[in-house]
Amino acid sequence: MTRLVALLVAGVLTVTGCTSLSGTGEKGFVSGDGTLSVRTASEREAPVELTGEGLDGESLDVADYRGAPVVVVVWGAWCSPCVAEAPDVVAAADELGDEAQFLGINLRDPDPAQAQAFVRNFDVPYPSIYAPDGKAMLAFSGVLAPNSIPSFVVLDGQGRVAATILGELPSVRTLVEATRDVADETARGTADG
Repeated sequence: MTRLVALLVAGVLTVTGCTSLSGTGEKGFVSGDGTLSVRTASEREAPVELTGEGLDGESLDVADYRGAPVVVVVWGAWCSPCVAEAPDVVAAADELGDEAQFLGINLRDPDPAQAQAFVRNFDVPYPSIYAPDGKAMLAFSGVLAPNSIPSFVVLDGQGRVAATILGELPSVRTLVEATRDVADETARGTADG
């Protein structure tokens, strides 16, 4: 019953464009409390379809990463929580290494130069889709609000949403353990739900 109520509340909040997050900052983003939400294999829907142009003009497609978990990082160089958490996100990506792929979605930076400087400054080891208009967020309709930044989505090996973290990353360990749980599930073949 508690799960049903939580799902109904999440659905209503998604439709209204609000979440149970802390609120909207003056920059127009929704800040969350870093809560981890996990979906069982039977609760997961169709694989996410996400493509776009990277910060350097390369074509990126999340489908190219199927077979292993993918951590989608929603960020912006203008976003102060994104700046604060960047060293932890990089540490998580480094710790996970080949266990998972990372793919960023850079939102609302008016020029890729700001995002490229952020990547250089924090030594970000993964590519990001440049989405100044936010259209890339449509791939997560019903999962993330268009202005849910920062946020994280862990996709299973089939490309389905397995976990989310809304708001600033609470710790490196949170993201690493959530991703490893999805990787272990994929290795055991239990993600077929």
